[in-house]
Amino acid sequence: MEWMLMPLKRYAEFTGRSRRQEFWMYMLLLLIIWMIAFFGIMVMGVGALSMAGANADGSPRVAGMMGMFASMGIIAVILGIVWLALLIPTLAVQIRRLHDTDRSGWWIMIYWGPAILSWIVNIAGAANQSSGLIMLAGLCSLLALIASIVLLVFWCLPGTNGPNRFGPDPLGGVGNLSQTFQ
Repeated sequence: MEWMLMPLKRYAEFTGRSRRQEFWMYMLLLLIIWMIAFFGIMVMGVGALSMAGANADGSPRVAGMMGMFASMGIIAVILGIVWLALLIPTLAVQIRRLHDTDRSGWWIMIYWGPAILSWIVNIAGAANQSSGLIMLAGLCSLLALIASIVLLVFWCLPGTNGPNRFGPDPLGGVGNLSQTFQ
């Protein structure tokens, strides 16, 4: 649990380095949080729908549908707040992991640039019902997907041995064997 919670203790620390164990244990914590949230949404939605019963023809009552959407809306607001609260430590640990592989934290923008542009273009395309904008949003989404694969590879790579330009080795090694055995 200590490795899972370490990025939360280093909440907005964008400097330094993070080892793979810290990064992947935190990602596991995020996966567990989102799986529990997904399960909660499903349980609340099905529970609200089943409590309302059905009409004579078998269709769900409107009150049940309203209850389901209301409960899911409350959960969505809570999840949005949790996502915002976890966004900064997630970005920080991702950047520190890039630092461990001796890469600038700006590499994170190869994903966030196309992703944000895709969201903006999607909103504009939906408002204008422009097929050109929708195609551009799809292209941006594809670029974000490719960028996420590149970042995944970077995050899986071992860190540089010894200190690098972003700080000392989180594993504690010096990196140069001649320095180790002096």
